[in-house]
Amino acid sequence: MAHPADFAHDHGRRPAPRRSRRSGVITRIAVLLVAAVVLPVSLVAWVRSARDADGAAVPLSGITIPPGYRDWRLISVAREEGNLDDLRAVLGNDVAIKAFREGQLPFPDGTIIARLAWSCDASEENNRTFGRPQSFVAGAPKNGLQFMVKDAKRYASTGGWGFAHFDDGQPAPDAMLATCFPCHAAMPERDLVFTRYSP
Repeated sequence: MAHPADFAHDHGRRPAPRRSRRSGVITRIAVLLVAAVVLPVSLVAWVRSARDADGAAVPLSGITIPPGYRDWRLISVAREEGNLDDLRAVLGNDVAIKAFREGQLPFPDGTIIARLAWSCDASEENNRTFGRPQSFVAGAPKNGLQFMVKDAKRYASTGGWGFAHFDDGQPAPDAMLATCFPCHAAMPERDLVFTRYSP
């Protein structure tokens, strides 16, 4: 039996017993099990965070579908023929609308321009009312949903604009987006924006 003086340096506590080799193995197994559960859950959370409010994955440009964009104000409308063959509306957030109305060029950072498009369909109902074929209306959505986002530093290599295209809420391949800047670069005098404001 040990003498009480042998424990004086430990303030009356007995030394902790050595851990057995078995308890070390159990500890390692427990750590591996926790990692096996935590890592997949973390990965799922990361993937979910890389989706916007409408469930679309985030493209490499980082642009997602802005919440409430359908409530933005109208900049203008257009009828495109040829391969596009659509009827489109161009909307802007508050920053964009202010810049358009004031004629501010270049557009300030924070400007977001949205383009929605539909098939251009003859309206039989309207034509019956008018007594002749003359009415065309927006039909089914087509040619995706597009956004231009102004951030002069982030998108310096593409004239200060980031481009995004979504089909059914999913981002278009980056190869498709690579065609946006060369096309818009033809309008340097309007800061790469084709659309003019329709008051």
